[in-house]
Amino acid sequence: MSGFETINAGDKTARLYAAGDFRPGAPGVVVLHPWWGLNDDVVAFVDRLAAAGFAVVAPDLFDGKVAATVEDAERLAGSADEASVDAIALAAVDHLADRLGPTAKLAALGFSYGAAMAISAPTERDRLDASVVYYGTYTGSILTRARVPVLGHFAETDPFETDEGIAEFEEGLKSAGRDVVIHRYPGTGHWFAEPSRDAYRAEAADLAFERTVTFLQGHLGRGES
Repeated sequence: MSGFETINAGDKTARLYAAGDFRPGAPGVVVLHPWWGLNDDVVAFVDRLAAAGFAVVAPDLFDGKVAATVEDAERLAGSADEASVDAIALAAVDHLADRLGPTAKLAALGFSYGAAMAISAPTERDRLDASVVYYGTYTGSILTRARVPVLGHFAETDPFETDEGIAEFEEGLKSAGRDVVIHRYPGTGHWFAEPSRDAYRAEAADLAFERTVTFLQGHLGRGES
């Protein structure tokens, strides 16, 4: 099954896209979108993860707004209420946990803007068992509270994520005792896994997806029926 649903997030409602078999105990993934919003790339990625055997939800953090240009995305992300965004992301985790039941293992996966939440969410929700990030980091003291294994996909050349920042991210997680695997993809830039962007590189995107599925199966269980 797939389609849009509405969830409660604090004192407001938010929509999310859901796909997969939501049987009790199924492995689940919350996908957190990039600064473009919940666009067609994210929906297609959710469908692809669902086809790999996971129950997947992607909350709309921007209340239906979608950007096409970098300038519009900067304005959209910059104007978003941080508390509201966090509340929606965590409500999506709670919603998925409720649907799949107490035995299900869950992960958070974030693209760029959503990557920071994929790292921070497990510090707020102990139902999360793993995190995956695409070209996005979180640095600082929050990493000392990290408690789940992390898989990171990063471009070779990226004006938004420096080599130093990625190294700090990796070392911070290791210092907290977390298992972390970082992959760099030659010949790529930021957004290499998003088909609608000029930076899209199909071969790297497919490899990152295969690695993501393997990582999630290892930490959540295999989703195939």
